[in-house]
Amino acid sequence: MTNSDHEGPRELSKLQKQRALYQPELPPCLQGTTVRVEYGDSTTTADSSSAHVIARAFPHTFGQPLAHFLRATSKVPDAHIIEDHPPIRVGVVFSGRQSPGGHNVIWGLYDALKIHNPDSTLLGFVGGTEGLFAQKTLKITDEVLSTYKNQGGFDMLGRSVDQIRTTKQVNVAMSACQDLKLDGLVIIGGTTSNTDAAQLAETFTELKCPTKVVGVPVTLNGDLKNQFLETNVGFDTVCRVNSQLVSNVCLDAISAGKYYHFIRLMGRKASHVALECALQSHPNMLLLGEVVALSKLTILDITKQICDVVQARAKKDKYYGVILIPEGLVESIPELYALLQEIHSLQNEGVSTDDISSHLSPWASALFEFLPSFIRKELLLQPESDNTAQLSQIETEKLLATLVEAEMDRRMKQGTYKGKKFNAVCHFFGYQARGSLPSKFDCDYAYVLGHICCHILAAGLNGYMATVTNLKHPVYNWRCGAAPLTAMMTVRKYSRGPGAIPICKPAIHPAVVDLKGKGYELLREKASSFLMDDLYRNPGPLQFEGPGVDAKPFTLSVEDLDYMGRIKLLQEYLDKVRSIVKPGCSQDILKAALSSMVSVTDVLSVMSAPSLNGQLPL
Repeated sequence: MTNSDHEGPRELSKLQKQRALYQPELPPCLQGTTVRVEYGDSTTTADSSSAHVIARAFPHTFGQPLAHFLRATSKVPDAHIIEDHPPIRVGVVFSGRQSPGGHNVIWGLYDALKIHNPDSTLLGFVGGTEGLFAQKTLKITDEVLSTYKNQGGFDMLGRSVDQIRTTKQVNVAMSACQDLKLDGLVIIGGTTSNTDAAQLAETFTELKCPTKVVGVPVTLNGDLKNQFLETNVGFDTVCRVNSQLVSNVCLDAISAGKYYHFIRLMGRKASHVALECALQSHPNMLLLGEVVALSKLTILDITKQICDVVQARAKKDKYYGVILIPEGLVESIPELYALLQEIHSLQNEGVSTDDISSHLSPWASALFEFLPSFIRKELLLQPESDNTAQLSQIETEKLLATLVEAEMDRRMKQGTYKGKKFNAVCHFFGYQARGSLPSKFDCDYAYVLGHICCHILAAGLNGYMATVTNLKHPVYNWRCGAAPLTAMMTVRKYSRGPGAIPICKPAIHPAVVDLKGKGYELLREKASSFLMDDLYRNPGPLQFEGPGVDAKPFTLSVEDLDYMGRIKLLQEYLDKVRSIVKPGCSQDILKAALSSMVSVTDVLSVMSAPSLNGQLPL
């Protein structure tokens, strides 16, 4: 084993020292040294048409049961009680982009391991997945953790290109786990990292590697969302920090009275961050990528929408405003997405950057030449490791501001607009928030997930993700459990370019904003007043004390997503039916039960039919 030349504890400000002293809360089911786990039925996937494909790809880990961790007072007769905790060796790796709260996952895991057996060892891989491959480790101790508790960043261990995907990478990772005699490997990251974790778990089981793989949902994008996951570590912090920045710009805009601010926010393809920030800060306009994609709006459609708003506000003598733009908007606009696909296809074929424009199809070439030169350069950037565009580098806000300015000038010359000249200021809020000190919610959530990882390993589970539901309620009421990574997968068809054979690959795909959800409904109710009435709102700074300490994301608080709790409740009702309808019961009871069950199964069969593609509201 090679220890890293770790630089040691970092210097903390007074505020950071105060944060470091905060001890996150634990729900009752994680307290003490005894692990109580109840297993549910075997799992499937939300899209029933994908189940057979995923089952073939993951024959050893598909269909595993849900696990619920119980408090000491729970009376569940078939619960598994684990009181003996031999010392174990666990490795942990940051395999996703840095997100506030990641350090607390490691802290929670470390504390839980030491509570169960002080002789257990936790090794952090330095440098992300590259550190895992090179077996570059740091032994986690109280001293190492001392200046990273409740702190932002991933700098305790660092990260690299986040990939454990190829056969070679999987084999090298397995060799590292075997050489280091690891009983468990905890992978902290988002959708791509946890898809890799699922493949790693499957391979380990197939090749009889004893290391158990556990995933943790840590991503600022908020797109690792499904039946089992209500939100991700870091999302709350990033949204609250960005919302304060947005609200600061809003107040500056109304004070100066002469600028339109175009603000692009991180979030990758989904618009969860932008939606939450809009609900918290009340900008005049939000261009939601999911709405643009559903409506098939072109770049000119969006430009016209913004110009119409500018003209309407000018009639009220308002020559300012704030417009939020998710970074994934560029891939939500049909013609820009198609152009990107064509460019990436040519890049995969080895066409040089200088020659790509001459190889584009006629329509793509016309669109490419229409775009400003700075956008053309950004669209030609090499894609990310997962073959997606470098969205953080594509200045969509500047593109829209340029097009809107040109259109307003045209309207002014034609005499259809008689207000003052349009002026724009562009911003990209990305790195300012993702390195923030985490919110109290993210500190608690991450620490609890770390403890759950230890419980999962104590139960001997492989290929699971740590989960917490009922999150909008106090920590005492949180439900802790584990769900198989394969149960979160879907199969989507995609092509590497025009004319290519579609590829069907199981993966944990990013969840987009649910346009039938209560979060989007709340925005729609207020959108018109945001647009014209300047109802700017400042959520204030992050707090560990005071009136804002228990604030949680709007998009979490308005939803009712306690899936794990409902699964348990359904099981309780099924058990009650079994206890009532026993051989020897009356004919009337039997007939009533049979009639009810026939009706229920008929309804559920229709709802779960493959023709719906599993696209039911969360």
